[in-house]
Amino acid sequence: MKAVVFERHGGPEVLRYTDLPEPKAGPNDVVIQVKAAGANYNDIWARRGLPGMQIILPHVSGSDAAGVVVEVGSAVTGIKVGDEVVVHPSLSCRTCEMCTSGQEFFCREFKIWGFQTGPNDGSHAQYARLPAVNIVPKPKNLSFVEAASLPLVLLTAWRMLVSRARVQPGDFVLIWGGAGGLGVMAIQICRLFGARPIAVVSTEEKAQKVGDLGAEFVIIRTKQDVYEEVRRITGRRGVDIVFEHVGQATFPTSIRCLRWGGTLVTCGATSGFEAVTDVRFLWNKQLNFLGSHMGNKAELLQALRWVEAGKIRPVIHTVLPLQEVPRGQELMEKDQTIGKVVYVPDSA
Repeated sequence: MKAVVFERHGGPEVLRYTDLPEPKAGPNDVVIQVKAAGANYNDIWARRGLPGMQIILPHVSGSDAAGVVVEVGSAVTGIKVGDEVVVHPSLSCRTCEMCTSGQEFFCREFKIWGFQTGPNDGSHAQYARLPAVNIVPKPKNLSFVEAASLPLVLLTAWRMLVSRARVQPGDFVLIWGGAGGLGVMAIQICRLFGARPIAVVSTEEKAQKVGDLGAEFVIIRTKQDVYEEVRRITGRRGVDIVFEHVGQATFPTSIRCLRWGGTLVTCGATSGFEAVTDVRFLWNKQLNFLGSHMGNKAELLQALRWVEAGKIRPVIHTVLPLQEVPRGQELMEKDQTIGKVVYVPDSA
């Protein structure tokens, strides 16, 4: 099969479009023919390499996939060849106390498929093998391309806002990277719960797009002072929730923008990990700092019901052939995307 592989860390030039053996299903696995694969920023983190994290080499990235089941393991029930499916990208042991209580993200064996797995074990290939428990029916109202764009960002944003920050009607929510894959999901989740999303973007084009998606307020960070605009929008009160995933570049502003008793929830740090914090804000304003990771399968199924109801919809920037993964990563690194990049493998 064809796949995009890297054998050393570096820039997009380390990515190779090459041939690999097709995966075979174990007793509890399924193999899918990948019809479309989503791009995420963890593809870039893996390719660059992360301090303190071992990326298994050679590596096939890709944590999102939509496709058709082509092989089912001998112990698998409830899934059959020909089923149209998407992938729940959280892998865990499924037997420990955390997993059996629905908190698989605390499992000591937790991994994000296509990011921490390997070798050669992600969606940027013509075929992929996964545990059967990680297979979810594709929403019937979505194409393969649309479905492949959703699971990781939808699940991450859902857990951040719904499960962790407990977003409420009327809440002001500051959303960094409002036009990115996570941001476009966060805006729609806020509107679903009656909250008031404030999207931060970098261009007029992105401002138009997030406004169309339902952002009640838009701040163009290249032209406006985010903190002063938040004060204006909220009547000097500050926001109830900050949706953080940028890290070092935005963290001090995020804290300043919170109301007294407000909540910052974060799932990443694309701009750097050493975020500066004046802890006087933390205790004096009695703030809540929440970390968040990938959600569990139940949360994904809950969020997908709103997708099937048409209340949350995919936002796709561009669709590229699988061999153009380097181009897709460059678009993301240069902050040139609105929504998601999706790759389509050649028919096997």
